[in-house]
Amino acid sequence: MLPRTRSRKRALDILHSADVTGRPLLEVLASEEEPVGSFTATLVQGVAAHADEIDGVIRSHADRWTIERMPVVDRNLLRIALFEILLSDETPPGAAINEAVELAKMFSTEDSGRFVNGLLGKVARERGIG
Repeated sequence: MLPRTRSRKRALDILHSADVTGRPLLEVLASEEEPVGSFTATLVQGVAAHADEIDGVIRSHADRWTIERMPVVDRNLLRIALFEILLSDETPPGAAINEAVELAKMFSTEDSGRFVNGLLGKVARERGIG
């Protein structure tokens, strides 16, 4: 796994933990026993700072799916990728989408890669990104 992929996976783990335990995201980040790299911290802090905006984008583009019904991994990968695509200039949008799709294929359901790709692609096309 490439360093940025590992950072995204670590961010996914932190978001997942906060999501399933109901603890605040930044509290989970601060409680990590192993040091967290700067890119991982940027992703987690960015998602935390823009959670309402990011979730609003997901809600408006998730055809017949509520955020609460999505697999935990999928919704958190979408949050990370949307932060990267819409609110950060550190990663080209296509790379952020590809990374999210690959992580969905590795760590979520059989259909997750297509779902994540479809939603992120829809956002990118609508906004003329990529």
